[in-house]
Amino acid sequence: LRNLPQGLAFSISYYSKHGGLQKMCLHSKIKQKTCYMLDSSRNTCMHRTAPPGSILPWRFFSCKEETELPSKMKQNTSIMTSELLYKNLLKSEQKNWNDISAKYKPMIKRIKKKLEALHKKCTFSLGSPRMKFGENVYFEENGCVFLSKAGDVDEGNADILFSTEDLGFSDAFIQRIRISPDQRYMSVSLKSENSEEATCVIVKLGNFPVVEKVIPSVFSFEWATNDVLYYTSQKNLKCQNVFMTTFTNQKHTKLVYTEQDARFFVDIYCTKDRRFLTINSNSKTTSEVWLVDCRDPLKLPALVQARTKGVLYHIEHRNDELYILTTYGEPAEYKLMKAPVSSSGMENWHLVYALEKKTKLVDLEMFSDHCVMFLKNAGHLYLNVISFVSHSVQSIKLPTWACDFELESHLESSASTCYFQLTSPVHPPKRFAYSFKENNLIEQAVQEVPITTNCHTTRLLAKSKDETLVPITVFHNTNSKELHRKPLLVHVYGAYGIDLKMSFKEEKLMLIEEGWILAYCHVRGGGELGLSWHKDGCQHNKLKGLHDLKACITLLHKLGFSQPNYTALAATSAGGVLAGALCNSDPELIRAMILQAPFVDVLNTMMKTHLPLTIEEQEEWGNPLADEKCMEYIKSYCPYQNIKPQCYPSVFITAYKNDQRIPLTGVLRYVQKLRRAALDYARSTSKKGNWIPRIILDVQANGGHCDSSWEDSLNE
Repeated sequence: LRNLPQGLAFSISYYSKHGGLQKMCLHSKIKQKTCYMLDSSRNTCMHRTAPPGSILPWRFFSCKEETELPSKMKQNTSIMTSELLYKNLLKSEQKNWNDISAKYKPMIKRIKKKLEALHKKCTFSLGSPRMKFGENVYFEENGCVFLSKAGDVDEGNADILFSTEDLGFSDAFIQRIRISPDQRYMSVSLKSENSEEATCVIVKLGNFPVVEKVIPSVFSFEWATNDVLYYTSQKNLKCQNVFMTTFTNQKHTKLVYTEQDARFFVDIYCTKDRRFLTINSNSKTTSEVWLVDCRDPLKLPALVQARTKGVLYHIEHRNDELYILTTYGEPAEYKLMKAPVSSSGMENWHLVYALEKKTKLVDLEMFSDHCVMFLKNAGHLYLNVISFVSHSVQSIKLPTWACDFELESHLESSASTCYFQLTSPVHPPKRFAYSFKENNLIEQAVQEVPITTNCHTTRLLAKSKDETLVPITVFHNTNSKELHRKPLLVHVYGAYGIDLKMSFKEEKLMLIEEGWILAYCHVRGGGELGLSWHKDGCQHNKLKGLHDLKACITLLHKLGFSQPNYTALAATSAGGVLAGALCNSDPELIRAMILQAPFVDVLNTMMKTHLPLTIEEQEEWGNPLADEKCMEYIKSYCPYQNIKPQCYPSVFITAYKNDQRIPLTGVLRYVQKLRRAALDYARSTSKKGNWIPRIILDVQANGGHCDSSWEDSLNE
């Protein structure tokens, strides 16, 4: 969003000659276009789901000159030559893509038409999430923030408070909204698809809403009081500073907290009862939380518990007690504990509830008298409702087709109902509610789109090399005959303790309708079976994830789900490590591989400590600079390092020009080396009718790291 402040030029003056911000009234109606989801709930997962950036731009290009040049001139000449080589290589790839994609125009036309029809059918009237404050309801649609009255059936009468188009942010979407307690101010973060950084716009509400302040490069923000806002700044994919800004008569901004450790990332959260703001500093394995008292927000933050290596914790508040979601104690899985606010140290933490073995905590929501835990166990989804009144726990098993949930925003802790949505790759989101009064689950029939009935869901367990059982979720059309002849698309991720994405996608439903089989391999390194599942597949255990993937594909074929010639493997981001490794070690298991913004050069990335995420990622991949054994271990599975002349499957890669995490140069290098290896093998064998795989790279001009709008993802 570096250029977005300039986009305000025609609507407001970003900075006047005296450094002040000119206010502007927002008063236009916007035609409905695309609906973006509003992020107004707590993000309990890791602060990001993507891997570190690949390699430094231009690094892999060399410049050999016959004439001796002064060192500085050599450096400049080398950079200039490298840039030229890079541009020529990119141009060549784009021409190659244009030539190849032209051959598929009839297929593209058919697929696009079908996906658009499915999108129209499945984008039903759930609407974007609503934020209820007393009698007022705030919601976002089509780049606008609206205000309506609770109970008003006709939302066409809603007032427009904010418009991205009016402010010159037409290429950005609304990422997050926060309303001040007295509803006098609204803060909105705007994010472009081409950047990781967001811009926060603060609007003073009233009959004529006006822009009060614009803050660039913001990650998270919360209102401490009616006129005090805390926010974190983001730079080079890092977030380490917390600021406080006031909107009283004496406006000022000051730095409140700075994180010194490069492994830690800072964000801000407001407890459900609005009693505290929490400043959360988290690495991949360790946490530290500071409390800002919302009754006295100018007071220095208070430490809950100093960081302890290997202990993660997050804070909620209820009735003068801190409720602590933490990995402290044995087993090292998440458990709910509590402690008095006045003595919050670890020695005073008392157990409230512990999860069962191999159970993944997906989300948690705190209410006045209840705590709702969203859990995943053996592929099935559950709700555990803890009553603080009766001191009981009720467990509700959710429908078997459900693979993922999305918690809706509950701004009032006194709410008597918890709302959420259930979905799967082939089932559009369906709304459910749990009533605390009735102690039952209610399906909200707000849309007419039926759940896909002709899709069968199967859950399998594959035995890995070390006898560990690895879960697989399989979807196929119930009408399909001779499954061994059907095409199979296998999905894998296996990193950062993050689950495979199992939310609804139109293209997955289309494949099912066309007879495909979809398989999701929940290998170690991911988080499907809890924190221990991740720990058993990171650093010196990374090869276990590869063994798991091989075992899953082998079992699928053995049970009659397709065969190697009809099998494709799909992965995004860090999932490219395991997919690329399998492509090197067992290419005969698959016929094609599809990678999106793939991380394929682990070794070179982890050797470059000046890259923004390398230090932070050492807890996932290890530190090859400090440990020679670690270097050799990474070298043993790194996709780029292990490319060799052999019969490879065909490969389709989507990369993004503006990807800050996986620079395009690293992907280009991988593609070039893979092509050479495949061609060398074909030449060396020279068998009649020898098959040469097609290795295709599609470079997207728009979109960031695996984060595209519906329109861009449709084109992909």
